[in-house]
Amino acid sequence: QVQFVESGGGLVQPGGSVRLSCVASKSSFTFNDVGWYRQAPGKQRELAASIASNGRTSYPDSVKGRFTISRDNAKKTMYLQMNSLKPDDTAVYYCNRAPRPYGAWGQGTQVTVSS
Repeated sequence: QVQFVESGGGLVQPGGSVRLSCVASKSSFTFNDVGWYRQAPGKQRELAASIASNGRTSYPDSVKGRFTISRDNAKKTMYLQMNSLKPDDTAVYYCNRAPRPYGAWGQGTQVTVSS
């Protein structure tokens, strides 16, 4: 199964931006629909953005217009550009297959939006 390693999180002020990266362990990543999930303290994990193998993207209303997901299949890497961040975006961000995650989760990357 494909494994993922997330990076790029940190502390950012409200209204700021951050770019997350996710590297896949296998080239089969190219054929997978994948996405970024997030889990805030005390809440269930939710899908924040997804991108199909053909490049079609999908976002929930909570992040639409602020987040942009992309992928570079040659690098087996997926990205999440997050702009106009809000405190409600604070969470651990993970990547996995989407919309149905598969296998073990990576360690994720923490994004904290706070002044």
